[in-house]
Amino acid sequence: MAVLLLAEVNGAELAIDQTAKALTAAKALGDVTVLCASAGCGGAAEAAARLDGVVKVLCADDTAYGNGLAEPIADLIVSLAGDYEYIMAAATTSGKNILPRVAALLDVMVISDVTGIVSADTFERPIYAGNAVQTVKTADAKKVISIRTTGFEAASEGGSAAVETITAASNPGLSEWVEDKVQASDRPELTSAKIVVSGGRGVGSEENFALIEQLADKLQAAVGASRAAVDSGYAPNDWQVGQTGKVVAPELYIAVGISGAIQHLAGMKDSKVIVAINKDEEAPIFQVADFGLVADLFDAVPALTEAL
Repeated sequence: MAVLLLAEVNGAELAIDQTAKALTAAKALGDVTVLCASAGCGGAAEAAARLDGVVKVLCADDTAYGNGLAEPIADLIVSLAGDYEYIMAAATTSGKNILPRVAALLDVMVISDVTGIVSADTFERPIYAGNAVQTVKTADAKKVISIRTTGFEAASEGGSAAVETITAASNPGLSEWVEDKVQASDRPELTSAKIVVSGGRGVGSEENFALIEQLADKLQAAVGASRAAVDSGYAPNDWQVGQTGKVVAPELYIAVGISGAIQHLAGMKDSKVIVAINKDEEAPIFQVADFGLVADLFDAVPALTEAL
């Protein structure tokens, strides 16, 4: 059985972590062809070809794909779909934008946020903020699947797949790129960082969030926030971790002043080691934490930063 995996490409660079984890899931279903679609994506295609388990890489280098517009990329995938039983991508902002359009054009269902491959037609995905696992079986001839990458280990390098340049499909012209407003940061990207330090409502203000950032900088970590902190204006929206934010699974997650509502836990409970700092010893976050410190964050965080 053949799998077409849409690579996560940022500009001309391959998002190696997300793509490699989605590849691990795809390999369980058959021979994997990776599609890189962007402007100047030759380097991304070469990087994808080095991943273990990739049979072939298709490189669609065209300005129509350069800004990640969903409509032209969806049309490209549909034009290639005849050769594949599975069409897959990581469940990122880009993947969640493109795959539903592909499914609609193919008149099939989309199976989202898959965390387990049971068989060729049966998959597992979390529901109810991760409190239950739903098993989905599909009779669709073509299966469109997004992969929650926190549930899979990244595929290693060591492959040597062939790279084939393909022509662009016709652009439907349904949308156009105007501009990107991206916040510049020297910190790691939140969804792929090995260490994440997150602050919650307990931090108290936007000014106090500097304590979280200073600790993160000492650890060379990404900065996250709970929805309560974002809604209160303490942190920008793109730092939000949780059911309605980003899903992360770093090696170390430090939750500071976060009570641990189930919506937040859904976005970080797969972290390898969870450390919680909260002055409320009854806070739900301590139920999932590997290490818990019952203390005032305004004492504990500066002390920890100083010690580091």
